[in-house]
Amino acid sequence: MKHSVWIIIFVLVAGIGLSSSVAAQENRPISEQVIDSRAKEVGRSLRCVVCQNQSIEESDASLAQDMRKLVRARIEKGDSNAEVIEYMRSSYGDFVLLEPPVQGNTYVLWALPFILLALAMAWFMRQTQRRNET
Repeated sequence: MKHSVWIIIFVLVAGIGLSSSVAAQENRPISEQVIDSRAKEVGRSLRCVVCQNQSIEESDASLAQDMRKLVRARIEKGDSNAEVIEYMRSSYGDFVLLEPPVQGNTYVLWALPFILLALAMAWFMRQTQRRNET
């Protein structure tokens, strides 16, 4: 019985020490280099809504510049990359993601290349059969 009490006390003390070290790391200011790196990483996954096929990192549009500033501000505030992306998604919709999620409203987007490939193969086979019959 005495050993289990000591084990519980040890686990509690270790947990408190771990949580305080994590909290201390979260309160540390983020270096400019880390902010720049994270902002570029997030920016490469977000679409410029003006240019449409460029990330906000690649685009020279003024809206893309504003979006980059917003991403940087959210990172400086302490948001994780996933939180920044979710914030941008809630602000601009799924279209802002360069890789939209597979969900009800994007099934056609994900299935369209396969549908077109199947139609092209069917057309090609039909044309081949016609040539062989004549």
